[in-house]
Amino acid sequence: MGNTITFLNGRVAVNTKMFDNCRVPVVSFIPFEDIEEGAIVQLTNCSRLPFIFKQVVALPDVHFGKGICIGTVFATDGVILPHAVGSDIGCGMCAVKTSIKAERLDKDTLKKIMGKIREVIPVGFDHHAEKQPESFMPKFSDYFNRDPQSSIIYREYSSALTQLATLGSGNHFQEIQRDTEGFVWIMIHSGSRNLGYKVCEYYNKLAIELNERWHSSVPKEWELAFFPIESKEAKDYMAEMNYCVEFALANRKLMMDRIIQVLVNCGMFDQDFDGLQATRQSFINIAHNYARFENHFGKNVIVHRKGATSAREGEIGIIPGSQGSRSYIVKGLGNPKSFMSCSHGAGRKMGRNVAKKTLNLAEEIKKLDDQGIVHGIRNQNDLDEATGSYKDIAEVMKQQGDLVEILVELSPMGVIKG
Repeated sequence: MGNTITFLNGRVAVNTKMFDNCRVPVVSFIPFEDIEEGAIVQLTNCSRLPFIFKQVVALPDVHFGKGICIGTVFATDGVILPHAVGSDIGCGMCAVKTSIKAERLDKDTLKKIMGKIREVIPVGFDHHAEKQPESFMPKFSDYFNRDPQSSIIYREYSSALTQLATLGSGNHFQEIQRDTEGFVWIMIHSGSRNLGYKVCEYYNKLAIELNERWHSSVPKEWELAFFPIESKEAKDYMAEMNYCVEFALANRKLMMDRIIQVLVNCGMFDQDFDGLQATRQSFINIAHNYARFENHFGKNVIVHRKGATSAREGEIGIIPGSQGSRSYIVKGLGNPKSFMSCSHGAGRKMGRNVAKKTLNLAEEIKKLDDQGIVHGIRNQNDLDEATGSYKDIAEVMKQQGDLVEILVELSPMGVIKG
């Protein structure tokens, strides 16, 4: 491996390494020795791609993923990689600030509210029994220049109508939080559900087949198959990917509307019409699995963000911690060293199976109970989403102090996990 260069970019140490046979350096906002071996291999593979531009960026929440690390940003010249976006296309965060004071939500009231939320928003692999209003779905005409009937979206459209306003599984969540001024916030993490999965599955398989036919120099085992951006396949994928990004946003919006309605039904906005309107208007949204055309270092490129958030100058974003730690509303600083990006969360420090086998159930429950957090950790199988399976969010925020400015600190009160 090549030399590692550490320099101070403002307040934050940035590490740059030229790996063997790489085309561009890997720029990391955490020490390379703190990155797991599997993730190092994936970063190295990425840096060797023949179409990679300028650098590969490892953000503070970087960890091993499928084909490419979570918490990675890179730009390509003339190609797009479906697997570098991943199967939960458009997955992201949304949040609203309410006019409700946290002191009004005692534990019994909070449990009641969370129970009502569970009644109206399916979690895990559950969908609605009935199709949701079609008016919430993105319009085909906004994304397809051709007849959409040959698309994966069209094929899955009917099923997608039952997936609107559903949370999903894994690390997806709904949280009721409080800020440092004592106001209640609602935060949601969710994506494009099975729709995004189907689109990724189809196009990644197609890319693999075409790369083999073209005798691509990119090894199949790297799981980084691509389409030339001018190809029909790339244009079709971009249209379907962008539709999924919008569908994921629609999913979060509808869930947020229904959570706000639960608060209304529970008397939280009695005679506070202005507060209710302000809550709805405070909606913040940011996605972290997508690719888009951007200009960096004087060149038009395709930036791929896998578990990474855009942080252009002045852009408002959301960086959650674990269910037992703080989350943050942030403002981007537009740092070119990260392709104007920041982390999408704290990032895992251990895999799901490792967490289930090694974390202590009683200790993890106590961490949450001691903070008065209403949570859903009940047995060993829940430990993959325990506080102990995630990195220290405070340290992650320090490591990206030159990427974002913290605007609001939020602490969890009640958590519903997928």
